[in-house]
Amino acid sequence: MTDPVTSSARTQDDLARRAQELDAADPLRAYRDHFLTPEGGDVIAYLDGNSLGRPLAATAERMERFVAEEWAGRLIRGWTDGWLDWPQSVGDRIAAAALGAAAGQTVVADSTTVMLYKLARAALDLTPGRHEIVLDTDNFPTDRYVLEGIAAERGLRLRWIEADPAAGVTDEQVAAAVGPDTALVVLSHVAYRSGHLADGAAITRTAHAAGAPVLWDLCHSAGSVPVRLDAWEADFAVGCTYKYLNGGPGAPAFGYIARRHQDATQQPVWGWMGRKDAFEMEQGYVPAPGVRSALSGTPPILAMVPLLSSLDMLEEAGIEAVRAKSVQLTEFSLELAHAWLTEHGVRVASPLAADERGGHVTLCRADFRELTQELWKRGVVPDFRAPDGIRIGLAPLSTSYDEVYRGMAVLADLVRAGAKTSADAR
Repeated sequence: MTDPVTSSARTQDDLARRAQELDAADPLRAYRDHFLTPEGGDVIAYLDGNSLGRPLAATAERMERFVAEEWAGRLIRGWTDGWLDWPQSVGDRIAAAALGAAAGQTVVADSTTVMLYKLARAALDLTPGRHEIVLDTDNFPTDRYVLEGIAAERGLRLRWIEADPAAGVTDEQVAAAVGPDTALVVLSHVAYRSGHLADGAAITRTAHAAGAPVLWDLCHSAGSVPVRLDAWEADFAVGCTYKYLNGGPGAPAFGYIARRHQDATQQPVWGWMGRKDAFEMEQGYVPAPGVRSALSGTPPILAMVPLLSSLDMLEEAGIEAVRAKSVQLTEFSLELAHAWLTEHGVRVASPLAADERGGHVTLCRADFRELTQELWKRGVVPDFRAPDGIRIGLAPLSTSYDEVYRGMAVLADLVRAGAKTSADAR
């Protein structure tokens, strides 16, 4: 990362020129034109792509065409035309483009919460007689709540790793937590609060050495940070598609079950679409072979349509190029933070080393809850995470360096004004 002392000495004009130079040299800059931006809109800097990605122009066109031609034209025949295979075929595309996983191990269905429950329950089939689930105190709330519920349901104990909210879970912490009674380890690859990037390969090896499978939450990784589930010898993973995969509000989740576990586990929500020969409507539940058994109800076909356009783009751009820009975007945002904010009491709550950081940067100050509302009024849209953090969420395919500069400049103005007001009050 750029030396904070050097960057703090730079003038605002220097940093503005740097943003322009970075945009001019950006090999992915053409993709920004693929996204819908309303004429006359009030947003000058969208810094929340790690919560909800922008829509693609191709998505609007594709949705209209799907409704008019496939839904209206084919009607119920669409199921046999191919819709029934979408959970697996779209899952395979996500796996290849973003997860480092071979075909036949990923499906699209449900919400992240439901898929997390289903796969966590299935994973426990692999460790009968064990009684502890290892998780961390700073994981996303739904992960913690779902596992609390499963522990109560199954008579298990939760073993908590005390995670530093400004960092994340390390392999050393996992090694100290797992043991002969560990039934399952559940962690996020990129921490939702700090953006800390966990060592997926090392942590998976450590859990396996203790005889426990790992369930990875990839919500803040998929489409931003390369994941290598097969190379890690990962067991299970879940993630959402409305962040960096631009699937839209409430877009369905994906679930990954390593091929070696598919015959040895069974998810607990037995629905008709996860049954062998679903349309035979026979008595009794017999799971479909392979990863299709992770399905329960009717697939959300309409909700998968936006993913097709997003995956077209990600496949063309390549996840490694996306990651390279993500690193540079976060480096630039940290450069601006050190130049403009830290001297006014703003704390950087994300790792400074690029190889330990995902696709967002978190900045903290006591008044940031109130300040976030003022940012939104001024057309700068990050998000707030309690108790005092603003996340700068940088989606590489839709975010420009100038956009980061403009948004951070408004934040700096508000921070300086707040600092002056506090000083005057004293």
